[in-house]
Amino acid sequence: MYAIVKTGGKQYRVEEGQSLLVERLPVDDGAKVTLQSLLYVDGDEVLDGEELSKVSVEARILGHERGPKLRVVKFKPKRGYKRRTGHRQELTRIEVTGIKLGTRRASSRQTPKPVAAEATAAEEAATEAQAAEAPAAEAPAAGSKRKPATRKPSMREAAAETPDEPTRDNPTPDTPSPDTPTAEADDGA
Repeated sequence: MYAIVKTGGKQYRVEEGQSLLVERLPVDDGAKVTLQSLLYVDGDEVLDGEELSKVSVEARILGHERGPKLRVVKFKPKRGYKRRTGHRQELTRIEVTGIKLGTRRASSRQTPKPVAAEATAAEEAATEAQAAEAPAAEAPAAGSKRKPATRKPSMREAAAETPDEPTRDNPTPDTPSPDTPTAEADDGA
C-alpha cells in the first residue's frame, strides 16, 4: 500500500513509516500534518480523482533542516567579472504515520426532505416568472452597494436615435450640400 502525495510543489511516493525531506512546512516540531494525496494504491485497488476524498495521509514533523550548500559561480572572461555565492534550501523532515482509507459519510444537508409535488411545481413556476421579469444584469447582487453598470450606446446606435438635423455642412437633410456636384451639372460641360 502506497500513496502519491503533493507538498511544496513536488510529488512523492510515500508508504507508512517512511521518512523523507520535503520543502519547509510552516509547522512546529512534533506537530501532525495531513498531506494532499493524488493517488492511492492498495494491491489491485487504485483510487484517484473524486475518490481521493476518502484517503487521508497523516505525517509527523520530525524537525527542520537545511540542505547542502550549493555554490554558484559566475565568470566572464577578459572582463574581470567574478562572483561566487551559495545557497542552502530550507527543508523539513517528516515521517508518514498513516495512510487511511475511510468511508465517505453523507451529510444531513444533502439528504432531500420530502416535499409535496404540487408545492414544488408552484415554486418552479414562481422562480421562472421572477427570472423572466427581472434580468440578472439589472438586479444588483445581495449585499452589494454598487450601482449596476450602464452601457454607453455605440456610435451607430446614437446616430440612429437622433433625427437628422440641419447642420452647416448639410443645410437640409434631404438635399445634398451645394459643394457636391450633381449629375445635371456634369451634362452641361
